Amino acid sequence: MGLLDDVLAMAGSTGSQSTEHASALTAILSYINSPQIGGISGLQQMFQQGGLGNIFSSWIASGQNMPVSANQLQNVVHGGALQQVAQQSGIDPSHLLGMMSTLLPHLVDQLTPNGQVPDAHSLMQMLKGQAAAG
Repeated sequence: MGLLDDVLAMAGSTGSQSTEHASALTAILSYINSPQIGGISGLQQMFQQGGLGNIFSSWIASGQNMPVSANQLQNVVHGGALQQVAQQSGIDPSHLLGMMSTLLPHLVDQLTPNGQVPDAHSLMQMLKGQAAAG
């Protein structure tokens, strides 16, 4: 199973919801990798600055992932980058934000093996490897 399949399974996505979540995951990965965000470490910094560093840290660490609400995400996400990927993927930004609250904890968990935040180069290599394997 590839990265996206793992994240979808962890989020409990099934049937048509799975297809919608797969599109959202692609958009979320584009968002994370956008220059405005700067990868997982940039996202982590945004959460810390927004007072949600403890939630983000739970996604990196082994153990239970703390949940995050769409309202909490609204306070930490880069609005311009979110609008851009939402438009590119054809998903309403507020709907994408809701799906991010479900999928982002699982995605960050999968992208931070061994509790280590990959740098941008390592993240790109990981995603290329997943695309080749998937």
